[in-house]
Amino acid sequence: MATQLPYASRPWVAGADACPAGWIVVLEHTGTGAHRHRIVEHTADLLHLPEQPACIGIDMIIGLPAKARSGGRACDRAARTLLGWPRSSSIFSPPCRAALEADSYEAATAANRASHPDRVGLTKQAFHLFSKIRALDTLITPARQHRICEVHPECSFYVLNGNAPVDASKHTDHGIQHRIHLLQDAGFDGVPDACSAYPRRQVKRDDILDAHAACSTARRMHQGTAARLPQTEPVPVDPTGLRMEIWR
Repeated sequence: MATQLPYASRPWVAGADACPAGWIVVLEHTGTGAHRHRIVEHTADLLHLPEQPACIGIDMIIGLPAKARSGGRACDRAARTLLGWPRSSSIFSPPCRAALEADSYEAATAANRASHPDRVGLTKQAFHLFSKIRALDTLITPARQHRICEVHPECSFYVLNGNAPVDASKHTDHGIQHRIHLLQDAGFDGVPDACSAYPRRQVKRDDILDAHAACSTARRMHQGTAARLPQTEPVPVDPTGLRMEIWR
């Protein structure tokens, strides 16, 4: 199922991935195929990129459930089914909205467990992303979801890999090289240069690959060929009206 963007006349699209320095952003001009990449420090900076991209695919949770159920949101479950093991392990369940207000891992876990009879806990990985999730949650609105869309890099690579999960982990040399080749085949010729452009203390190599993959989904969003997880209607929404969906 495809989407049409209200800002489709704007020529730029972007992909963003969290990194130690803030966010690594990859931009593509849909007319010329030109690419740019840069670091922005704050989440709010994504709304003020000088290119004003028509769509930003962002590898971060948008839409928090009121209750933390086993397996997470419908989009999380659908993404795991799509990827299969072991790539499905890269999809982690988000916190419930009440847990996001906690200031410690223990308090967040307790709030998550209290939200539903499933008594679902919280991974340390999810808790360490709380600051980024909070920052995005304060900016995003249902209307802005036409421009800022949740993606997951492994779902993006799934499409680039001929609708099949990438076998090797992105934390292995083989997995990194495979993903670079997939991106190059998709027109991202400058990936190796981008990987060497920043100190690892600012941006890790897999962050750069993931931002490119997110940009590939933003390109499909702009073209109207992206697919949404879950594919069922209506789209699940959280208590604030945000659609809980992952685009690929």
